[in-house]
Amino acid sequence: MPVIPISTLDHPGARMFAGLTGAQLRAVPGHQQGIFIAESPKVINVALNAGCEPVSILTEQKHIEGDAAGIIARCPDIPVYTGPRELLSQITGYTLTRGVLCAMRRPTLPDVAEICRDAQRIVVIHAVSDSTNIGAIFRSAAALGIDGVLLTTDSCDPLCRRAVRVSMGSVFLVPWTWVTGSYHTELSRLGFKTAAMALSDDSIPLDDPVLKTVPRLAVIMGTEGDGLPAQAIAASDYTVRIPMSHQVDSLNVAAAAAVAFWELRR
Repeated sequence: MPVIPISTLDHPGARMFAGLTGAQLRAVPGHQQGIFIAESPKVINVALNAGCEPVSILTEQKHIEGDAAGIIARCPDIPVYTGPRELLSQITGYTLTRGVLCAMRRPTLPDVAEICRDAQRIVVIHAVSDSTNIGAIFRSAAALGIDGVLLTTDSCDPLCRRAVRVSMGSVFLVPWTWVTGSYHTELSRLGFKTAAMALSDDSIPLDDPVLKTVPRLAVIMGTEGDGLPAQAIAASDYTVRIPMSHQVDSLNVAAAAAVAFWELRR
């Protein structure tokens, strides 16, 4: 376990924790799939259990024998960078991490067919760009029995730091991958019916019995504000709404996803 003290966040070993954007992390030289940052011992352990490969650790000195000890023991051959709290607290969100961050190689993603092969319920995240919502949707998907997640390429990266943190590591528990705009055709070919969550005049309520009879169902969630585009709704087999009370017109997309996952579970 090489322990390397640092006195500046410009240190080469610390730069990926503090100085690189998400896009830059995905293109770190020497790492074909790129890098992501996992925060807090709980999330790091979930990532390790899922097979993610650690690259380096950043932690306060006091945590080497404390909160970081278990992580370090599991990763004895990677460098551990350490510095004073006053320095590390300059990293955005550091105070939420229990003092431990781990840089890890991004895993190779499965293809759509692999995710769908044995799945009964999946979710398609269509153009959701808020990292908090992405993390919350993944957490609900893992908790409520969703078998896989597909994201359109204009959605937020599930391995960005905030999405990983909000998901509490659930991004490592549910298989996911990116899809193109023609995902309806591919899902139909793979035996899935599609249910677009939208407030359309011809929509059916979420508790419509027909939805429970569908053996393989893909729930499509749209972005905040505008929701799903008209073409995505028109291409779906069902348009589904969550009945509302007190003149409330809609739920936050993460809350709506959790309600839909629970109601449509197998």
